[in-house]
Order: sequence, then structure tokens, then C-alpha cells
Amino acid sequence: MSVQQEVDESCSAERDEVAGVMTEQVGRLLASEVSVERLTAIERGDAVPALWGKFAELGLPSAMVPEDAGGIGLDIAQGMLLIRLCGYHAAPAPLAETMVSLHLWTRVGGQPVPGQVTFASPRAGRLRVEPAGSRLRVHGKLTRAPWCSDGHLLAVVEGRAGHSIALLPASALETISRKSIANEPRGDVTVDLTLEQSAKRVLPIDVRAIDDVLQLGALMRAQQMVGAMQRVLDVSITYAQERVQFGRPISKFQAVQHMLASCATEYAAASAAAEQAAGSWGRAGQELAVAVAKSRCGEAAGHIAATAHQIHGAIGFTKEYALHHFTRRLWSWRDEFGSETFWQGRLGHLVCAKGGAAIWPLLLGEIE
Repeated sequence: MSVQQEVDESCSAERDEVAGVMTEQVGRLLASEVSVERLTAIERGDAVPALWGKFAELGLPSAMVPEDAGGIGLDIAQGMLLIRLCGYHAAPAPLAETMVSLHLWTRVGGQPVPGQVTFASPRAGRLRVEPAGSRLRVHGKLTRAPWCSDGHLLAVVEGRAGHSIALLPASALETISRKSIANEPRGDVTVDLTLEQSAKRVLPIDVRAIDDVLQLGALMRAQQMVGAMQRVLDVSITYAQERVQFGRPISKFQAVQHMLASCATEYAAASAAAEQAAGSWGRAGQELAVAVAKSRCGEAAGHIAATAHQIHGAIGFTKEYALHHFTRRLWSWRDEFGSETFWQGRLGHLVCAKGGAAIWPLLLGEIE
């Protein structure tokens, strides 16, 4: 083994240890701070948990920013473990979006910024950038940008010289605030800003980077769905063991056992696909793995949400009960950054473009 290989393995082991400690800390924090009562209060507009300050204290927003840029330096697979936890606990703050946004921004040479940062799907609309004297004018519209009322918004922009990525202050955007089915903020944004070129808020990117923005968004949502599906399954198993009907827990009935088993099967398949996609990031087969993960997680989310509500009956939809907080997020997230139909179409295009002889090497990640 070469000295460089030994150094690389040592650094990887150290990052894994850091990721493990952070995952444990984040899990404890979210478990103590995010309760069903608090989620219900947020939806009523009565209270907002002061989560963001605690995330910032732990350095979580910059978890996926390289160490030489002031971050913790987790890779995609390690960072996605934290994002999965956000889905499991229905974290009412854009930690996942901020982690991914800062990773994308610093990857192209941008400097990290404090506070919340979110990013828009390249499919969410069209922004253009053009010279305005010594400055740059960015203008256009985006739809359903997540959590875009505070901090900064990261978006792909088109220009005469190609594509760029822009970091836009949310306070300077004209936003029509909306809510997703999960009651999470989504905004329709009109952009017309003039930025100083020296501020380096608009940086050039290549075509591959544009697709990475979409793929990383899809992977983020897939991981959040896996976390929420795990929570739905946990809640359903507990309910089935506690709910007594005809003198015994409903978990003893074969029909309910079959429904729980089908949910567990779907969860296992979705979790494996999402994990494979995270591990494939930056390697041959990345797009294939992401397409499989997002489409498979979307299908599993639909099945698990419907089956869980069937097991619970009417109580699953009551505001005071936990289940709907997670199933509504599943229904929302499955359509964002590309639905199952979109990603299955991408899968078909990939396979057809390579030809029949390339299917097996493509599946093994031997070719892109």
C-alpha cells in the first residue's frame, strides 16, 4: 500500500468517525426538539422551534462544505445520513436544503454564507443573466422554490456565455408565499436584481454541474423520504401492537401482518436504492443510481403512506396524531426535483442511448 493510500484511508476513517458522532448528536437534538405537539403548533402558526440556532452551533449547515472552505468536509454519502434523519423527524427547518446548497456553491468556488440557504430545481423556471454596465442583471421566474423567504436562494441562470449559478438574497426577491401539502414553505419567485460582479454572487458552471443540481436535489428528497418512511413504519407497528380489536391486538390479524410486511419490503427496497445512489455519487453510474433511487422511493412512499393510513383508519388523519405529519411530507417530496415518471423516463433514455449490450456494465457502474 502506498503512503498516499494510507493517508486517504486514514482521512476516510476519521471522516466516518466524525459523521457517526454528528449523526448521533443530530438524532438526539431532533428527538428532543421536534415533537408531534410542536409540529401541530407550527401548522397553527402558534410557535416555531428555535432549531436553526442549535443547528448552527453544531456546524451542521456547512457539514458538506470542504474543510479548506471552512466546513466539516463530509462527503455526499455521509451528509445524506443527516438528511435522512431530518426526514425521520420531519425537521421544520431547511437544514437539508442548506447543506446541499452550500455544498453546490462552494464546489464551484463560492464562499460559504451564514444563515439558511435553499436551492431551486433547474426545472422550476428560467433565470437569465446579462451585463448591465459593470454589473450583472439577473431576471426571470421560478416556481415552488422551497423555504425561499429567508437567507439566500441558489439557482441556475442562463447567459450569452453559457450557464452560471447565482446566490441571490431572499430579501431582494419578489415572492408569493405558498405551502406544500406538508405545510412546508414553497414560493413562486420573481427575480430582477442587479449585482456587483466583484461580489462573486454569479459563478460559471458547466452542463454537468447543472444536471448535478437536479440529481443532488432528487437524492436529497429520496433520503428524506426514506427517513419519513421509516418513521411511518415505526408508528404503524406501534399502533398495530397497541390497538385492540375483538379482544386482541390488530397486529395478530394476518391481514394487518401482511400490510406491515409489504410496507417493510417497500422500505427496504427504497432504502437500499437511496444508499446505493449516495455511494455512487461522483462515480460512473451516478445518474442511473439517482434515477433508480428517486423513482423507487417515490413508488414506495405512495404505497407505504396509503397502507399506513389503512392500518390506522380515521385516527391517522387527526391533527393530534403523528402519522399525517410524515405521510403528507412523503406525498410532497415524491413530486419535487422530478417525479417517478420523470426519472423513469430518464432511466429509459439512459438505457436506450447506450444500447442493449451496455445494460449489464451500466448496472454495474462500469460505464457512465
